[in-house]
Amino acid sequence: MSVYAVVGMGSIAKRHLKNLKFLYPNDSIYAVSSSGKNVELPEGASAVVSLSELIALKPNYVVLASPAPYHIETAKLLLENQIPVLIEKPLTAKFSDAAEFLNFYKSKKYPSVAVGYCLRFLPSALAVKSFLELGGLGTVYNVHSVVGQFLPSWRSDKSYKDSVSAKAELGGGALLELSHELDYLQWLFGPLVLQHSWLRTTVELGLQVEEIADLIVTTETGIFISVHLDFVQKTTQRKCEFIGEKGNLYWDLIANTVTFKDSTSTTTIYADDQYDKNTMYLDMLKAFADVGNLGRRELASLSSSADVIELIELAKQTNKGKVIS
Repeated sequence: MSVYAVVGMGSIAKRHLKNLKFLYPNDSIYAVSSSGKNVELPEGASAVVSLSELIALKPNYVVLASPAPYHIETAKLLLENQIPVLIEKPLTAKFSDAAEFLNFYKSKKYPSVAVGYCLRFLPSALAVKSFLELGGLGTVYNVHSVVGQFLPSWRSDKSYKDSVSAKAELGGGALLELSHELDYLQWLFGPLVLQHSWLRTTVELGLQVEEIADLIVTTETGIFISVHLDFVQKTTQRKCEFIGEKGNLYWDLIANTVTFKDSTSTTTIYADDQYDKNTMYLDMLKAFADVGNLGRRELASLSSSADVIELIELAKQTNKGKVIS
């Protein structure tokens, strides 16, 4: 019998536990509380164990879904015991920690490790990547990426001010929580260079972390990209528009559609409004379990994920925004 585990007890950890049980119904699935407190047995878990107990069980792999500031210490311990680790995004909350972890991982032959940017496994994301790689837009000139959702509506089981998203010490703030956008832009276009950042908080939510983030980044080929991330929109949206030599590409991540428009026509590149978003999480776990590496090309690497953290840290250091009263 094989063993799998999830470290963490938040909403994403609970999703991973249920998905592991779905993928491996006859195997043992363990949960580890990152806080060390006694907790109820989550759905999908065979038992709640300590980290030392888990290591003794020699799991096939572990999904690390604790708050971001705790990722590195736990990941090191697991890797030193030859246990593969899939780290939930973001890799960590500080670039210094990410850089140190990269050096650690390169210092010896450790098991597999990747970062769980699940949007890479969304079918519409793969359709966008394929379209761009095949030259469907020709030269890409501009990109506008936007995501917004009202933080108090994210989770119904607790006050939004008590959530990880709202607490700086737990890796909260729009930049880290919504870093999927920075990851997929880098996945599509390569390294991103920050040109401008404008981060803001609001009297409405009253948090000590950025609630709205607007960045301007560019690529090595000269693409100009605007990125908007926020916790304040009452109507959820997640979209990306690409302006290119041959036309415009419109990607709606919530509707799971990709549409191309040129001067004479509109073409649906991909559309599936019945797609179950949980499938992308399952596909990500399957990819990580693919020891032959055949399904791993879409997984985020340590290096690319560290680059995202470096970009976020630079955005915070050069911020020109303020509190909106």
